[in-house]
Amino acid sequence: MIALGCDQAGYELKQVIMKHLEDRGLEYKDYGSYSSEPVDYPIYGKKVAQAIVDGECDRGILICGTGIGISIAANKVKGIRAAVCSDCFSAEATRLHNDANILAFGARVVGPGLAEKIVDVFLDTEFSGVERHKRRVDMIED
Repeated sequence: MIALGCDQAGYELKQVIMKHLEDRGLEYKDYGSYSSEPVDYPIYGKKVAQAIVDGECDRGILICGTGIGISIAANKVKGIRAAVCSDCFSAEATRLHNDANILAFGARVVGPGLAEKIVDVFLDTEFSGVERHKRRVDMIED
């Protein structure tokens, strides 16, 4: 299960991502926001992060204007490794090397077509498990 969250800037792109996930046959849970009315992004970053920590969802996708603010909010939750990615290479690397559990991106930075590709790479890439990467992820968790 994939947790989704956004602020008002990310609302429209979140709709595109939800349709894309449905087309792929992937289950998701939408933690808001539910309109393009102004909201505080830390609320939704925390909701998605908490859903992952609580085991309700396996991974998350967060969207705000740049992806930065909402990822900072999510990273305040112990056990979360949220990464802002605006390209497929970074999305793949953060899964392979950092075992990131949340993908964040900016609706004002990434267009719908690229966002779908970034989501696919993030969701389809597993953590490498290479010892040096595992050691570093463990250091982050400690």
